[in-house]
Amino acid sequence: MATVILQAAFARRYTDGQTQLDCAANNYAALVTALEARFPGFSRSLDSGMAVAIDGEIYQTPLLEPIGPDSEVHFLPLIGGG
Repeated sequence: MATVILQAAFARRYTDGQTQLDCAANNYAALVTALEARFPGFSRSLDSGMAVAIDGEIYQTPLLEPIGPDSEVHFLPLIGGG
């Protein structure tokens, strides 16, 4: 199963404080669907300023990016610039 890593503030709000989750999914879309089933509201929160890194690579449009059984997926807050 892939390991999902969340920032503490995000985890407190959406996963009852769990910062590390295991989830079976073969791509990003399936991962988000599975996490939404476990934690209602999770997927909506991703539209409000979250980035995703899969196995160390940050993706802008990760929808169909593959996720392996040993993958590590990080959800990170976007960093503003100016």
